[in-house]
Amino acid sequence: MPQLARRLFVLPPDLEGAAQSWLEHGERTPRAARLASSVVLLRDSPTGLETWLGYRPGSSPLGVLAFPGGSLDASDDDPVGWLGPSPQYWAEQMGTDDVGLARRHVVGAIRELFEETGVLLAGPDATTTVESTYVQEWMRAREAVSNQEKSFTEVLAKRGLSLRTDLLKSLVNWRSPDFAHFRFDTRYFAATVPMNQEPTLLESKGVWGRWVSASKVIAERDTTALGDEVGQENTVGLTLGQLLVPGSEIMLEKMAAANGCVAYLSYKRKAHVYQPKLVQEDGKLMLEVEAAKTVAGEPQRER
Repeated sequence: MPQLARRLFVLPPDLEGAAQSWLEHGERTPRAARLASSVVLLRDSPTGLETWLGYRPGSSPLGVLAFPGGSLDASDDDPVGWLGPSPQYWAEQMGTDDVGLARRHVVGAIRELFEETGVLLAGPDATTTVESTYVQEWMRAREAVSNQEKSFTEVLAKRGLSLRTDLLKSLVNWRSPDFAHFRFDTRYFAATVPMNQEPTLLESKGVWGRWVSASKVIAERDTTALGDEVGQENTVGLTLGQLLVPGSEIMLEKMAAANGCVAYLSYKRKAHVYQPKLVQEDGKLMLEVEAAKTVAGEPQRER
């Protein structure tokens, strides 16, 4: 297990009320966490690794800005064509004995990625992926899945497609803090964009999303540049830590430090559950996380 360090993160504005209530009324049983999957999309660029971030309307346990993802769906249990590592393999990667749960997370990850970005990790065989998923026909399919008019597995079966689970890489498991009113237990995965595909926003729900340079975002973390660019009421004037959950910020740090996609994806990770805790630091409420140091041997920056 990598060396863990105590990290402090700002409390996002939309969690302040829940945090105060938790302290005032005493700790009680946390609300049940919904299972979720999220996919970190990656690509190489002259300035280092880039990843796709999107704006999430409302109050999301994944953050105001987040990687593509969301709650698991009942249809994620439906039969589906499967190419690549087995559910048993994924259970081992995730550190769980529940093979069905691991399978749901993988299906949910690929479905959420498709809904939110149009990137589809699926193909007719083990060496091919679909192309040109940004055309209108695919947008209609994304809208139908998003509105639950069709299931993701139906969309795939109709086109003779199977999931390419070999295109995913398991990252980490993050749980929302106990005091939050709306909690996720999220499995994060990573993937690169298949040939001749490009992420696009969902026409009916997309507000803002784009490729960002991980190193640039981290370098500007104490400014309001990204929040101002997104231009929403709950992003303008906010710093990175107020827009992202700690897990996303830490993953961006690791991307900024990585020497390209291959290095980031080939890094050996052990299954581990991370969960921020509410602490008072100098009279200020903050989130504390025990997390691996970004780069071995580097002094850990306290936030």
